[in-house]
Amino acid sequence: MDHEYYMNFAIEQAMEAALLDEVPVGAVITDSSGKVIGRGYNQPISMCDPTGHAEIVSIRMAALAIGNYRLSGTTMYVTIEPCIMCMGAIIHSRIARLVYGASDPKWGGAGSLYDFAYDKRLNHTIDVVSGVCLNQTREIMRRFFRDKRSNKQCQI
Repeated sequence: MDHEYYMNFAIEQAMEAALLDEVPVGAVITDSSGKVIGRGYNQPISMCDPTGHAEIVSIRMAALAIGNYRLSGTTMYVTIEPCIMCMGAIIHSRIARLVYGASDPKWGGAGSLYDFAYDKRLNHTIDVVSGVCLNQTREIMRRFFRDKRSNKQCQI
């Protein structure tokens, strides 16, 4: 599969989150043939839902699309390394492969802070590919938080 091709769909989703002034994270899920079956972007603020992360939204859509909560054989593309909550959902949904852009040293659950992807104590492990479209995904986050900090300073 062309990871950059699908990561660009996730980046489009991240830009949707940014338009809502949400942290710009986007995710897409593909089935084994490469068809996009789920997509989502961060929206915990607008949904008033702490679970409204891009990964969770895309998992819900994909599960509905195939009529099964188990997403065996699928690949999730997400712009930023999933947090520990999202990694739990990824494991429970049996996603086969996780492809992400930039690492998240503060919240990352796929190797940066914790590594749930390969924890043999869990009933499912996930193949992980990191660093896809790294510069672009990292810059989206940097720009968002840089703009947040500069806007906050202007309001003082």
